[in-house]
Amino acid sequence: MARRTTLRMRPWQKSALELFEASGHQDFLTVATPGAGKTTFALTAAVRHLADHPRRRVVVVAPTQHLKLQWVRAAALFGLHLEPQWSVRDGRLPADMHGIVVTYAQVSTSAVELRALATDAFVVFDEIHHAGHERAWGDSTYLAFSVAAQRLSISGTPFRSDTNPIPFVRYDGDASLADYEYGYADALRDGGVVRPVFFPRTNGHMEWTAPDGAQMAATFDDHLDVAGNSQRLRTALDLSGEWIRAVLHRAHETLTGLRATHPQAGGLVIAMDQEHARGIVRLMRDQLGVRARVATSDDPQASDKIAAFARSTDEWMVAVRMVSEGVDIPRLRVGVYATNTTTELFFRQAVGRLVRWTAGMSRQRAFMFIPDDPRLRQFAFGIAEQRRHSLRKREVDRDLDLDEEQELLARANQEERVQMDLFQAISAVALEREHSRDVFAADHPEDVAYHGAHEHDESLRIELLPPPAVAGGHDAVSDPAFAAPEDELLSRRDYKRRLRDDNADAARELTRLTGRTHREINAELNALAGIERISEATVRQLEQRLRHAGKLIRSA
Repeated sequence: MARRTTLRMRPWQKSALELFEASGHQDFLTVATPGAGKTTFALTAAVRHLADHPRRRVVVVAPTQHLKLQWVRAAALFGLHLEPQWSVRDGRLPADMHGIVVTYAQVSTSAVELRALATDAFVVFDEIHHAGHERAWGDSTYLAFSVAAQRLSISGTPFRSDTNPIPFVRYDGDASLADYEYGYADALRDGGVVRPVFFPRTNGHMEWTAPDGAQMAATFDDHLDVAGNSQRLRTALDLSGEWIRAVLHRAHETLTGLRATHPQAGGLVIAMDQEHARGIVRLMRDQLGVRARVATSDDPQASDKIAAFARSTDEWMVAVRMVSEGVDIPRLRVGVYATNTTTELFFRQAVGRLVRWTAGMSRQRAFMFIPDDPRLRQFAFGIAEQRRHSLRKREVDRDLDLDEEQELLARANQEERVQMDLFQAISAVALEREHSRDVFAADHPEDVAYHGAHEHDESLRIELLPPPAVAGGHDAVSDPAFAAPEDELLSRRDYKRRLRDDNADAARELTRLTGRTHREINAELNALAGIERISEATVRQLEQRLRHAGKLIRSA
């Protein structure tokens, strides 16, 4: 009999899970603020579903290649083994995997083939709004997954249908209807879930030449049309101007201050494009003496670089869109919004990279430095308003006496004045810093740690059976063979990749020793291991293949 374990959940996760399991619906949409633990919620639901339906597969659909790997590693902690390298040419899924992780882009080109794997499967849609990226993506998503047994959609922000309704989502007008919603304000009130984020805004005087040759000049306070707004923002972000240099300098000063008490704290700059990102890296090196990592979509090693940055204590990473959604780097405390993407969805996703709570710390403010563009200003005020209201409600719920409550609210209002003092006017041609304030000097009520509020609440424990056993594989969580050099446990996928690399090296060595072709050598090794394709091999089959190769090398 499988050994039962228990898992302590956050209150919202347990409530959402109970509602999901009791709903009986084929589709369920959970909207929860970034950093709240959506992945843990979804994986718990998947493992419990497999306990009742052990023959079913799991399919996760994620927005990016990097997030595929993040899902694989998170799933491995639950004993759930997902293959992120699946493609149409691979044929069937290896027998030692519970399922696969694919991107929405893959779905758009492989819907028919995925339909066969998704039949009667448990499907998780990570950030389901991506299925509405274009009409073809939505059609492919419906074709591939309409045959699934159950579909669980999760998102970090509420979304609208725009012109492309998203499959498996209910709407009220063009706004999506969530079956369970847990917002940023809710998470702040609960405490120990997310950090409060503040938004230092930077004004400036920008001068540029419009496409029609007109000479333009404006600050962010001036009213412009849509085209003028875009041109002004691009001018501020231009690498040859002083605006971006000044903002990077202030952001680095802020990060340096945070690292005095949180030495692992890191910063993220979100750039416009790949050229812009690399230019910012050069600016930070030349102006600040900082060696920042860069992650761009044209770099095949980008996912590995993001993962390495997450594990390191390096100060800065510069990225384009790769770190805007879903990527889990809990030590990020400072951001610079240096992109001309001005949709509310993207802005909230970017801010979401800074909110993840670090256990054991009491002061966890985060800062997103933004241009004082009126669109971004409006988005930031919306988030700040949730922050203020959650503080007031959380503290008032403690049943404070009147004097204590008035003192608390006065301190909260003082924080808003400190926030305003962080703003300054900067010319895109010549920067003058009018004043500065030490943003770390005051103690703020929003820095109080509430992470222990539910620590001993036994009602938050749920029973969890391990996923059903799959043939031909070790347990990637407990088997010492899966220990990486840096003592990081490998997922089954990572261990299999290592075995495939070792098998490839052995095949090359046999080709060199025997003079036979790679095709001949690989065909013989596959036959000895009892497989047709190496992509379908289980861990044990890969190990067996490698042992046969070793014997042939020794006898050559």
